[in-house]
Amino acid sequence: MNKISLAEPVTLLRHVKIVDNGEPLVDFLKVCPELVMDHPRFKYRRETMVRKSVADKLCQANNWLMERGYRLAIVEGWRPPHIQKRMYLGTWNRFKKRHPEWSDAQLRRVANRYTAPLHGRVPPPHSTGGAVDLVLASKDGVVQDHVSPYENYEPKSFAFAASNLSEEARKTRQMLWDALTPTGMTNYPSEFWHWTYGDQGWAYRGGHDHALYGPITPDDYQPEPEDVNEEPFVLLDIDLDRNVLKR
Repeated sequence: MNKISLAEPVTLLRHVKIVDNGEPLVDFLKVCPELVMDHPRFKYRRETMVRKSVADKLCQANNWLMERGYRLAIVEGWRPPHIQKRMYLGTWNRFKKRHPEWSDAQLRRVANRYTAPLHGRVPPPHSTGGAVDLVLASKDGVVQDHVSPYENYEPKSFAFAASNLSEEARKTRQMLWDALTPTGMTNYPSEFWHWTYGDQGWAYRGGHDHALYGPITPDDYQPEPEDVNEEPFVLLDIDLDRNVLKR
């Protein structure tokens, strides 16, 4: 068996066939009202849609967590291409600022690891409705520690199995693992928050014959006009210790 790449580059994923099963997008907050939305990472209108099976799996994981005093806080599910493009540009700019000495090839390799590029044969996972960014919160909505002793948005903390994490951060990540993996969802190992089912990354990680989901757009989808532009996104400043439930 070939060794699995933690970065899951386009050069490997493009060989994974997509056989879309036609499953619809649904509103995950309607399927599972106990889910909550975490604070946004960027300024744009977020959608609350994923494929039906993904919504069911999130609900299954959340029910398990609620019995233990926790819940899932969702950052985002389905994402349209115009948002993905701006997000990629933002990632490119952040690493270029950190490493002005890097070549475009180096920047592309790193940017592709943390934000999927628009690619004809490898659609960004979020554009398929099979990917979800999420974190663990307490039952009353306080987001748990996922990254200490690292700073927020510190790349060294991104990998699920990042080294030198605090005991609390390791326990938080393990709780996500214990809740989500029994549902059939899998983690993209370069990002602890990114979980998928049915996309090419899921098929690649699990050795499946093909992906279940390709790119999809709701029939009645209308983008927010102010979101449709070429401006790179800039990360919003958020606190690690935060409550996502409105009092």
